[in-house]
Amino acid sequence: MSLSIDVTALPDGHLHFTPSPLAELTAMLHVLAEPGHHPALHGWAASTAASISPELSERLSEADFLWRSSRADFLVPGLPGATLADELDAVDRIDDELYVRAAVTMSCGTSRLGDRRASPLTDPVAQERARELALARGPRQADFTERLFADPPAVRALVRRMLEECGEAFFTQAWQRVLPDLAADARHKADLLARHGAEEALAAVSPSVALEELADGRRRIVVDKLQDNATRAAAGGVTFIPTAFGYPHLLVVHAAGWRPVVQYPIPEGGLPEPVSLAVVQQRLEALAHPVRLRLARTMARGPHTTGELAAAWHLSAPEVSRHLAVLRRAGLLTTRRRGRYMLYQLDLTNSARLGSDLLEAVLR
Repeated sequence: MSLSIDVTALPDGHLHFTPSPLAELTAMLHVLAEPGHHPALHGWAASTAASISPELSERLSEADFLWRSSRADFLVPGLPGATLADELDAVDRIDDELYVRAAVTMSCGTSRLGDRRASPLTDPVAQERARELALARGPRQADFTERLFADPPAVRALVRRMLEECGEAFFTQAWQRVLPDLAADARHKADLLARHGAEEALAAVSPSVALEELADGRRRIVVDKLQDNATRAAAGGVTFIPTAFGYPHLLVVHAAGWRPVVQYPIPEGGLPEPVSLAVVQQRLEALAHPVRLRLARTMARGPHTTGELAAAWHLSAPEVSRHLAVLRRAGLLTTRRRGRYMLYQLDLTNSARLGSDLLEAVLR
């Protein structure tokens, strides 16, 4: 499963790497809304939540569907500005139609509101569908949707004011701390792009991002995510935004009418490289077989030969060899030779990470 961005007609120079204050602010807001996704940021989340006024905290809670599970497109700029105010000004210039469509997608939890050509501002069928979906998600979403349909400018002003208050309450200080690292990472990726091309620059973004050259001449950026979606980059290009508050998420904004944006976590010391969803699935399937699970249990206690494993579980040596081959291809075994015998042992590091690898792949 993956999300792909068609970049066939796009020159490499139209891949842009740059920090975004608004995208980083909403990444922080996601951390505050879902601290369980970000164990390394528990300390920051706890201290920041404690410092926010009760009034602002309540308003953030009422609007957190704009960034809790995914983020409204206008909160992840395709053309980042130098300051949060610059980016909020750019959001103000978006017409009501585009803003409301993006916001309603968040309050409803889906972009499937009926006819894609129908305006959620003026089409009664699209509005009724949006109301039903928002109510199913909860009273906060339903109330937001009603207010958005009734008075879009007022809701837009409220959202902007809330984000500006976040800037004063905690964002400005955090942004000043992380901006040098974000800017350095963006410069590094841009340099890789200029010197070595898109393939190497994208590989540096994340092992979960790759450039594919297809047999028919098409090129596409493929992001390893638990979904099947595709979009196409327009002449403007694709924007890559580094974040210090995003791990393990690899956020991709790709809705129709919006420039594709990828927000990626910058490397942090001590964090392992992400494992692809395909590898996680392969390891789960390898361990799901009851015989292989028994063999893994034995090999977790120490190295064993094929013959020893066969004797321990009353199996034939060829049968054990077939199961060991599956576990080895999945990267769950280590081997070493002792004379003419090969010893097999469970790779405890990869096995211990399987749970977190699965969670990171799901959250990616």
